[in-house]
Amino acid sequence: MTQHTLDGRSDSEVLWFQRRGFLQAAAAWTSMGGFAAAHAQSRSNVVELVGDATVNGRRLLTQQGVQSGDEIVTGPDSRLVFVIGNSAFHVRQNSRMTVERGASLNAVSLLRLVTGAVVSVWGKGSNRQIVTPTMTAGIRGTGVYTEIFENQGGRSYFCNCYGTVDMSSGRDKTVSRANYHQAFWGEVQPKDGRSLTPAKALNHTDEELEFLAQLVDQRTAWQVLGRKGVKDGKGYMDEKPDQPHPAEKLIS
Repeated sequence: MTQHTLDGRSDSEVLWFQRRGFLQAAAAWTSMGGFAAAHAQSRSNVVELVGDATVNGRRLLTQQGVQSGDEIVTGPDSRLVFVIGNSAFHVRQNSRMTVERGASLNAVSLLRLVTGAVVSVWGKGSNRQIVTPTMTAGIRGTGVYTEIFENQGGRSYFCNCYGTVDMSSGRDKTVSRANYHQAFWGEVQPKDGRSLTPAKALNHTDEELEFLAQLVDQRTAWQVLGRKGVKDGKGYMDEKPDQPHPAEKLIS
């Protein structure tokens, strides 16, 4: 298993995919045909629910589903894994987010994270965003990790684990192209004149992305390439890449 760095999170939060309950649930989800079959058969799109979660203020039961347009809240020591269309989500404990509707009921146009953290894998598409109080990420087809650090005044953390993402915070804008974990901070107040700054890879694992990708019949960039890079937050396969982190280009 790959190494990971934690800041304010526990191993149990990032190693959920090792638990027997999830492995059984994921195997059942895949063998039964994934989201398309669940939708056709009017089955729940919740792969796993541990602990307590609410949808639109009502307690979520495992046989119920999550739709685009819903507000999701998870309680302490809780987690929720669900699939909508070609996108899969793992919501960490103590999180609040909405998944806003796209062109259809089975398409997410915007994920708005208010508190907490979410790991997500998105199939190819356009006009989709992840929004936090301090940054916006334009999603194409990618796997990402997003967290709001309440102990840092609501500072937002975003890792483009693989794929292409249009990043913006304050007046700063850049395009993130990554094969292996390119991370950013969305600052609450500009830092040395910049709102979008480089970050390290924090609080998520390769395996989380791999398992979520599998739920929607996808593979991560490193699985496709057959190798991994240096998990330093710069996003490249080479230890000494020939280009800097995109946020560093913003710093004069």
